[in-house]
Amino acid sequence: MNHIVSLAVPRRWSTRDDPAPGVVLLARAPAATPSGFTPELVVRAGPVEGALSLSAWRADALTTLAGQLVDLEIEDTDLFDHDGEPTAYHRFSHRLGGIDVLCDQWAWLRDGVGVTLTGSVARADYGDYYDLFEDVAATVELSPPTAA
Repeated sequence: MNHIVSLAVPRRWSTRDDPAPGVVLLARAPAATPSGFTPELVVRAGPVEGALSLSAWRADALTTLAGQLVDLEIEDTDLFDHDGEPTAYHRFSHRLGGIDVLCDQWAWLRDGVGVTLTGSVARADYGDYYDLFEDVAATVELSPPTAA
């Protein structure tokens, strides 16, 4: 069962729907920041195997990320309720080339389907983007698929 994910993307950001398997949406800022990194938002969705809880699924995902990203460091975590939907939040950093990248990530798990929203920006520019990332996350809605 797949859910419909909706959210509000900043105006003037370029978007691509379904750019890769498991990626629902990729949105990029209109230009790179002075650091040379172009901020982006990525929505991913897919099945979560087993009867994992939201916390267990995210812990497994972060372990996987640690094997994929250079110098992964978890900086903040939180579990909270967003409009009745259990939500996991993580802020983590990693290196991409010579850039220290900071990511805000929100995650939802419903009916065995996991959805994440990740906002990425160079650490030097994080102060200019964290409110925008939070504003976008506040608009995320998961809806059951419509009947055929």
